[in-house]
Amino acid sequence: MSCCCKKNGHCPCTAVRTVFGREFKSYFDSPVAYVFLVAFLVLAGFLTFGVAFFYERRQADLTPFFFWHPWMYLLLVPAATMGSWAEERRNGTIELLLTMPITLGEALVGKFLAAWSFIGIGLALTFPVVCTAAWLGSPDFGAIFCGYLGSFLLAGAATAIGIFASSLSRSQVIGFVISLAITFLLLIIGFDPVVNAVANWGVPSGIVNTIASCSLLQHFDAMRRGMIDFADIGYYVGVMVFMLAAAQVVTDSRKAS
Repeated sequence: MSCCCKKNGHCPCTAVRTVFGREFKSYFDSPVAYVFLVAFLVLAGFLTFGVAFFYERRQADLTPFFFWHPWMYLLLVPAATMGSWAEERRNGTIELLLTMPITLGEALVGKFLAAWSFIGIGLALTFPVVCTAAWLGSPDFGAIFCGYLGSFLLAGAATAIGIFASSLSRSQVIGFVISLAITFLLLIIGFDPVVNAVANWGVPSGIVNTIASCSLLQHFDAMRRGMIDFADIGYYVGVMVFMLAAAQVVTDSRKAS
């Protein structure tokens, strides 16, 4: 099959697929992937049924289920992405990777898509929660679709942040901490108690609303309630592109130094 984007004998799509396959396979070459998936599912179930009292609410909707997703991603996504570049640097394989007939941008996109797909598998495996809601009543499947779409986009933004953080150091621990800190900041600035507290300090509402509009949480809240706005989708895509571009700049500068 010929590549429609082939240029000067080089096909970016093939290069991205090669990196994607290599990275995606690496997740399942160790027990870490299975530990991550089990932890994700157990945590999602515990928070939904044990903390949010899903059954006691007697409502066939997934509002309490989606409420916890940003906070699960806050802990689990940095753990899944912290080794994406840091491990390459620590093992010295980054030079080998970049000598392959691929560009740095293609390597970044391939790594990002592999990590995002891996986390997407964990999200897809939560389907028993949907089945439970359908068994108990007649949920709004349109709202459920919006919630899953918002959660997947939120995971993508958190993954891009993790890829960027991993590019900053050869230490996985440092990558984890930086990723967690950036994600936490972008969540907390849209968290209602924090927004209300800042507003009560006398900060002009225009400034408060502008800062809150940059939050990962605020854009997700609209989608988990069943509303799809292209501005929310554009925001998440923008975060992904910006973070991957920042990771490329950082990696390029390290190559040059």
